[in-house]
Amino acid sequence: MVALMPSSRPPHPSHSTQTPSRTGRPRSVEAHAAILEATRAALVELGWSKLTMSDVASRARVAKTTLYRRWANKSELVVDAVAVLFDELRLPDRGSLTADIQGVVLQFAALLDRPEAKTALMAVVAESTRDEALRERIRSAIVDRQKRLVLLGRERAQARGELPYEEDPAQAARDADLIFDVIAGAVVHRALVSAEPVDGDWAHTFSLLLVNGLTAGPAAATSPQT
Repeated sequence: MVALMPSSRPPHPSHSTQTPSRTGRPRSVEAHAAILEATRAALVELGWSKLTMSDVASRARVAKTTLYRRWANKSELVVDAVAVLFDELRLPDRGSLTADIQGVVLQFAALLDRPEAKTALMAVVAESTRDEALRERIRSAIVDRQKRLVLLGRERAQARGELPYEEDPAQAARDADLIFDVIAGAVVHRALVSAEPVDGDWAHTFSLLLVNGLTAGPAAATSPQT
């Protein structure tokens, strides 16, 4: 979730705007939102194993066929229900790379503290260990979309002169992936595995650690020890 280079692709729109249009009756945005909200509520109340498409349809007050026209199974549905929450994340412009990282880390931690986000994320990640198609959907619907924060943060830091521009696009892309993994991995582990607070002090220390590593430059990171 922090920044590497301007993305070569435009920002990914929300799921509700990217599904191809269908013939017949226009799709209801309100119904779509109600379905995703019902899915998150059912996950918190019932857990992954007891969640069914029928239960979601009943809670959202739509026909079960409406769900199956949009999602092939409950795995796809739950991923999209989680992805909408992650799309709420924003990278604040606090005037420095360290402060920007700290701001988005605290936002991410607050999101993970919400029962519907925590339950849904843990459920789909656990299920994805047995389902390659589900892993791909998580990657495209959540991970790839949230890398926009990494790209934006890097772009801002470069414009401020805090970070150098990278000449090799392939290396820049690999660095973006690594930065995302470091931030997302650290926050998820701290919040959900260790169950320790991600407060301002922790976020500040983590941000300084990451920025000091970034400003050392790729040469320092890859040069052999003497």
